[in-house]
Amino acid sequence: MREQVSELLTAILERNSLAPDDLISMWFTATPDLHSDFPAVAARKLGITDVPLICAQELDITGAMPRVVRILAHVETDLAKTDVAHVYLGAAAALRKDIAQ
Repeated sequence: MREQVSELLTAILERNSLAPDDLISMWFTATPDLHSDFPAVAARKLGITDVPLICAQELDITGAMPRVVRILAHVETDLAKTDVAHVYLGAAAALRKDIAQ
């Protein structure tokens, strides 16, 4: 899990030209089938140590895509809302085909 969450978090930061100092707080959610680690551990391993992080479990909905981690980042940025890059990697791109990059 750490490797995949690190990849997602790095892509979010890079595609939005964000640095760790721009982060205010972050929420991580994981589907119920993921229980090997806390997704936030990946952020700590990337050096994001002074930002509040919280992990939660997604609703267990029949037919929902398995093995999905989502990140909601609260950031300071000059980007317009329309210029924010929402990142969906791998099979998760199917969740939001309208905004997946």
